[in-house]
Amino acid sequence: MAELSREQVLEQLKTVDDPELHEDLVTLGMVKNVAIRGTDVSVEIELTTPACPLKAKIKGDVEQAVKRVSGVDSVVVDFSARVRSTRRESPALPGVKNIVAVGAGKGGVGKSTAAVMLAYGLKRTGAAVGLMDADVYGPSIPAMVGIEGAEIEIADDMIVPPQADGVKIISIGFMIDGDKPVIWRGPMIHGVIKQFLEQVKWGELDYLIVDLPPGTGDVPLTLAQSLPMTGAVVVCTPQDIALHDARRAVKMYEQLNVECLGIIENMSYYLCPQCGHRDELFDHGGAEAAARDLGVPFLGEIPLNAGLRAFVDSGAPGRMFVETDQHVRRAIDRVVVTTAGQISIKSERQERTFPVLSE
Repeated sequence: MAELSREQVLEQLKTVDDPELHEDLVTLGMVKNVAIRGTDVSVEIELTTPACPLKAKIKGDVEQAVKRVSGVDSVVVDFSARVRSTRRESPALPGVKNIVAVGAGKGGVGKSTAAVMLAYGLKRTGAAVGLMDADVYGPSIPAMVGIEGAEIEIADDMIVPPQADGVKIISIGFMIDGDKPVIWRGPMIHGVIKQFLEQVKWGELDYLIVDLPPGTGDVPLTLAQSLPMTGAVVVCTPQDIALHDARRAVKMYEQLNVECLGIIENMSYYLCPQCGHRDELFDHGGAEAAARDLGVPFLGEIPLNAGLRAFVDSGAPGRMFVETDQHVRRAIDRVVVTTAGQISIKSERQERTFPVLSE
């Protein structure tokens, strides 16, 4: 029997496509190592995000493909991950690979909660994550992550962002009295956002999640003018009025040349923890229909859940991934991995046409 070769294995791996990027693993550069010991083959696949939602499918497809090589008895598939950058060369935030704004057309839809979910969900997969509270009128992030009143440190004339469970956080809430209202005109808001972008020591991050104020005002405009963003996530609830506002938010990002990565439907339904009965208190499915009409991805739905609210109110967002109801946890995980998948799709598309940050 002829000895197995690396070339034979790679030839079969060219038949395996990444389910999201729709190109084969070899062409995408995702096959990092092939080791052959007799009739046993091990393959290392480098994913474009540690939050890859289709890892199990890739594993099965790789095993099936390699076993088509004559003489192979067993296949072991190992995974690593390297988050790729979607950002073209920019002097602003040079160590940050992806910047994702989380916005909403109106207040009260759970936008900040969604931003926290995304940040801590991505961190949980092993990514390096920062969270910028750009909601200067209602800075709620410090309280939501349990570091309200944290002291700001300065090093080398740069702000060192406090950390909460490994996520770097910056917020105007660290710099004002907790009960003091922020009554500022546009130029002052512009100055604060520029400071968060230029004078905060973010370091190397895979993802920077930016919690925007509700509506279509100065902050998203400043961000769009100041640096290349990966894209925006729009949060809404199922009511018709919220969906109208969400549509306006998507259109605003289009006008700012910021890609909409997708729409999240928050407070989508209520699932009784005792009997499992489902109530669609604010209607249901409107966000998915709006996403389809607007030609943007639907990222998932988050149910209305008292435990989820309690973890965020108590400043312990990481616990939502461990202690919440299993159904709710799966819903959150789906939103996180679907969002990460959309970022990976954009990074691959952009690598083909633009130079990105060196890594």
